[in-house]
Amino acid sequence: MASQSAERRRCLSCNRWGGQRAPGKEPDTVDYDEDNDRGPCQEGPWHGSSRRGPRNACGQWVKWIALDASVQAPATETRDAPAP
Repeated sequence: MASQSAERRRCLSCNRWGGQRAPGKEPDTVDYDEDNDRGPCQEGPWHGSSRRGPRNACGQWVKWIALDASVQAPATETRDAPAP
């Protein structure tokens, strides 16, 4: 399993990328399988034209929404926990 920082603003961490990935263990990182690292651009500038990989980028990058959700999840779990 490989990991890439969202700071690089590559297709892999874009909300429009349709490949297989998961939020990484570190904040703002994406984990992916190097043997299966291509996915379609969905509704972006490369829509329908090619499968994009972890090194591809464009000027219309939108941060993958799951990266924000993964940061907020622990706070939600703590807030919903019963009081001691």
